[in-house]
Amino acid sequence: MQILLLLALLAASLAAQPLRIIAIGAHPDDCDIKFGGTAVMLAKMGHQVKFVSVTNGDAGHHEMGGQVLANRRRAEAKESARRLGIAEYEVMENHDGELMPTLDVRRQIIRAIRQWKADVVITHRTNDYHPDHRNTGILIQDAAYMVQVPNVVSDTPPLRRNPVFLYFSDYFQRPNPFRPDIVIDIADAFEQKVNGLDAHVSQFYEWLPWVSGVSAEVPKDPAARKDWLRTQRTNARLNDTTKAAYEKWYGPGKTPKYLEAFEICEYGRQPTEAEIRQLFPMLKEISKK
Repeated sequence: MQILLLLALLAASLAAQPLRIIAIGAHPDDCDIKFGGTAVMLAKMGHQVKFVSVTNGDAGHHEMGGQVLANRRRAEAKESARRLGIAEYEVMENHDGELMPTLDVRRQIIRAIRQWKADVVITHRTNDYHPDHRNTGILIQDAAYMVQVPNVVSDTPPLRRNPVFLYFSDYFQRPNPFRPDIVIDIADAFEQKVNGLDAHVSQFYEWLPWVSGVSAEVPKDPAARKDWLRTQRTNARLNDTTKAAYEKWYGPGKTPKYLEAFEICEYGRQPTEAEIRQLFPMLKEISKK
């Protein structure tokens, strides 16, 4: 009886420890777009969230580039982290638009995951329009087992428990569409997410409108342009599969205004539904209602 009590106390103690989540994107704004709202919610609950950009973003602009742009984007990422309330935003020094799944970069990824002692790792799927996104996904897949192997990247202690690996959402259909295994309603964090995106001035008000041919639509006034940005970040393409997944976690008959969704990678630890509610405590709270 005493042993069972001790085990129960140990489980409760482990559950009470802050989670450690690392989101790894290809560029210094990818994590903000795909995970920003959930990150805000987790950070407010006392959990430790880190964003990583595998490239320095030095190609993502139409009027500037190189180290000048990389420095600007690093500063924007730092400001976004402050606004989102997350613990850290690391920008690695790999060139934008040239990322390859090399052994050197894989080692960088393994170190980052180990040093953060991650419970959860989130990244891009490997079918995506951008080669940097695809190769970031490959790098994380290639690291998913190796983070536990002591003789690989032996300068950094291995993890004793494999993290849960997840994918950001996307709309690409081939060879297989995104599967929304976990859906988080971010309505309460949406304004703070937009505030974080607003820090990436070079991207959301300059580069992305230019490459999309809508630069003329961007207001000059800072408040007005943030209102404009808010309209760009809706669930206009919310499909039936995601709606069904949302109802699984939040109950039938509800329609989310803002959400973020994630797919469980077949590499890494495979979580049960109970574990998912532990890793995303906002879902655990919903289940109690």
